[in-house]
Amino acid sequence: MSETNPKLLSDRLSEEYERLQALFAAQPAIIQRFLEAQAKQIAEAIVEGASQVRFSLPDRVICTLEQVDQPAIVTIPQNQRSYSSGGFINRLRKIELYKDLRHSFTELEQSPDQAISVATGLLRHATVLHMIYNMLPAGRSVVYKPADESETIPSVPEADALEPESAITSASDAIAEEGKKEEGRGDLLVPFVPYARKFFLPQWVAFDENGDLLAKSVEEAEAHVKSMQKFMQVLFLAVALAPYISADKEYAAKRYGMLGQLVNQGRALAVFQAKAIIARIKERATSGNLNRGLSLSLPYFNDQALRVDVTSFEVIPAGRIMFVPAFVVRAVQQEEVKVSQDTRYSSSTRKHLLHLLALFQQAFERA
Repeated sequence: MSETNPKLLSDRLSEEYERLQALFAAQPAIIQRFLEAQAKQIAEAIVEGASQVRFSLPDRVICTLEQVDQPAIVTIPQNQRSYSSGGFINRLRKIELYKDLRHSFTELEQSPDQAISVATGLLRHATVLHMIYNMLPAGRSVVYKPADESETIPSVPEADALEPESAITSASDAIAEEGKKEEGRGDLLVPFVPYARKFFLPQWVAFDENGDLLAKSVEEAEAHVKSMQKFMQVLFLAVALAPYISADKEYAAKRYGMLGQLVNQGRALAVFQAKAIIARIKERATSGNLNRGLSLSLPYFNDQALRVDVTSFEVIPAGRIMFVPAFVVRAVQQEEVKVSQDTRYSSSTRKHLLHLLALFQQAFERA
């Protein structure tokens, strides 16, 4: 049976994950703490985009020797413990650190010295565990559903009939605001709105179910989306460094919870920005400031790249041409044809972008 079979691949990743979990647990506590300290340093370097990272293997590890066929403590010589990955040349070549580190780990794991091989595998394991468990905040238990049958990413929170809609909240329903603490009092707890509590991390929910702004500003909403993107980037780096980490329950829960939230809020941000652009065009048209040409840069959420991208098109060519709303309608219709035939978009991203274009058509057909 081929390993491209999803079930077989999943089983193989689970076996690898469980093997390393058991091997890590078998190490003495002092070795575990050493590996965790090295892992923290490596993980931070990867996530922060450092050009180079230095790391050390422990002085000994517990591994199974073929001759003995039972666990034994094996020492690693001092001159074979220190290594580095990355460097200035790699930065010039735009080679990301995680790729170079992955190559370094693989080479060391293929070492004929079993202690070095085992220690490297344990360090890789400790690194991805640190990324998943320590670098990412824990969230709420959530259930999402697809926006419609054509969607592949569940992003609409399921309604929970048992969830109270009262003003009484638990600790997980509120966030402690910084800079508002009074003398002799604890943190100021600010409850999230009911809709936000349906998501994995309510503190990063910037728009409600109607697309209205919950954040204090558009800039804060954009910052929330960037925070969610960074969260997903950490997950990507972890699974790129050790694919078997996808078998970890915490990884699966955090990926599911944040992916749905990012898609939901990323699209909401794009819709909000589109409506703001429509309002600005109407305002400028009223004041006669659009008679020298008009080009549109329309933000949309790309659910393949998990980021807000921009599509640009010309509405009125530069020159002294009087603005007429019908020009916007015609330009949008032409763009809709291009988008509907562009194979670079996923079906869900295409549908989202066509919805944004339809907002412009509706706004200026009535103008």
